[in-house]
Amino acid sequence: MKKIVELVLSPKEAADDKFIRTAAAKKIGLSPGSLTAVRSVRKSIDARRKNPVINLTVEVFSGEEADLLYPRTDYQPVKGKKVCIIAGSGPAGLFAALRLIELGIKPVVLERGKDVRERRRDLRSVQQLSVVDPDSNYCFGEGGAGTYSDGKLYTRSTKRGDVRKIISILVQHGANEDILVDAHPHIGSNKLPQIIASVRDTIIRCGGEVRFNSRVTELIITNKIFRGVVVNDGDEITGDSLILATGHSARDIYYMLRKNDILLEQKGFAVGVRIEHPQQKIDEIQYHSPTRNEHLPAAYYNIACQVEGRGVYSFCMCPGGLIVPASTENDGLVLNGMSLSRRNSPYANSGLVVSLEPEDIKQLAGEDLFAGINLQRDIEQKAWAAGVQGQKAPAQKVTDFVNKKLSGSLPSSSYIPGLTPYSLDDIFPRFITARLRDSFKVFNQKMRGYYSEDAVMAAPETRTSSPIRIVRDPATYMSPSVSGIFPAGEGAGYAGGIVSAAIDGENCANAVAQFFN
Repeated sequence: MKKIVELVLSPKEAADDKFIRTAAAKKIGLSPGSLTAVRSVRKSIDARRKNPVINLTVEVFSGEEADLLYPRTDYQPVKGKKVCIIAGSGPAGLFAALRLIELGIKPVVLERGKDVRERRRDLRSVQQLSVVDPDSNYCFGEGGAGTYSDGKLYTRSTKRGDVRKIISILVQHGANEDILVDAHPHIGSNKLPQIIASVRDTIIRCGGEVRFNSRVTELIITNKIFRGVVVNDGDEITGDSLILATGHSARDIYYMLRKNDILLEQKGFAVGVRIEHPQQKIDEIQYHSPTRNEHLPAAYYNIACQVEGRGVYSFCMCPGGLIVPASTENDGLVLNGMSLSRRNSPYANSGLVVSLEPEDIKQLAGEDLFAGINLQRDIEQKAWAAGVQGQKAPAQKVTDFVNKKLSGSLPSSSYIPGLTPYSLDDIFPRFITARLRDSFKVFNQKMRGYYSEDAVMAAPETRTSSPIRIVRDPATYMSPSVSGIFPAGEGAGYAGGIVSAAIDGENCANAVAQFFN
């Protein structure tokens, strides 16, 4: 017998497996000793009341053993002759490769950066020396930007594909089973590298290829039919199709596509700052207590409002996390956030950004297709110059920013290259700063204490998503410009996060199989 039981427990009770077993047995009228297994399948925190509680869904087994918590995907060596080139080894590219293997198609993954182990050296260079390798950094390299952005797996893209399968594949490759249970699962940037390397091993074991230091610099097209790519301005690699999964920061790819008359269009994105609070402050606000219960995780928040018809919202919130330099060019500064699996940093940071629609971009930066990229680059270069031409980040206390006052000193921060006092009005267009200022009136009502002296805003957060969409047919996932090219993931403008990008990669792999048939 198998039954589903819903429990509402205190944090201490939810951390005690024996208590959970007893409570579940009592609810269905059995003795704890008669149960063969009790397994949590869904866990969420309800912090709306004064004393937070844990909502726990458990499966209770009596007279039979527990079945598998997740289905394993069987990856067998590919035997077909068809080859699909995948440009990019982020979530979209890697999950496209795994799905192609399921379908019997050989993937050849081309990554402009280095493997996940070698990539770490370049991250240290950015952090400690302010030296950016344009092909190996927090955005480029094995695993893409998702490898070093906490590994947050929450998504609303449940209608696009099988979210459970994506998370199960991550568990199959080494992630903790907790991510199958938690309502807001995350892996941690310290654990993701090993999982990414395990995925690569599966691809290679099954006959696929993964090539590093291989930047696609040209397409080989004959009569509007894809034939292959040129790598590093020299080597040619032939293939029967191409999945473009290059990420939202591969600006050179957009210029290359326009040169090849691939249809592109502007799309909206968002620009703003990284806001950082002491984690204790966020815990106090969210858990209604000056001290966090030892059985509760570092508190998370998600906040949004409308200001003059445009959204202002938190983005990529990292409890117990770090702000990191995510620059891809040596004369520009970009910030992002990450957390380790334990989320035990004393700081909480989040993007706090203002949405920009294509009409806003045209007003701010002109009519050109690449106006959004030009706007990003202008902000990033101003921030870089403000940081003494390096990775030091210009920053203001939140209270000083709202009052248009230069900060004389700044709170301590997780950002290793350091912060420097600077007026953010000299970096962003007024469109951005005015809406950010107005948003605090709303946010402080929703989260009392969010607007505080110990909160700091560091600039800029500009890479929320791509300012350009690579147009594809919604039915075939293929570019209408060239037969055999399938734009995928965040860089193509069709995803926003690890899971949604992975789902989009799988969908493109399915479309490639249909194309071959």
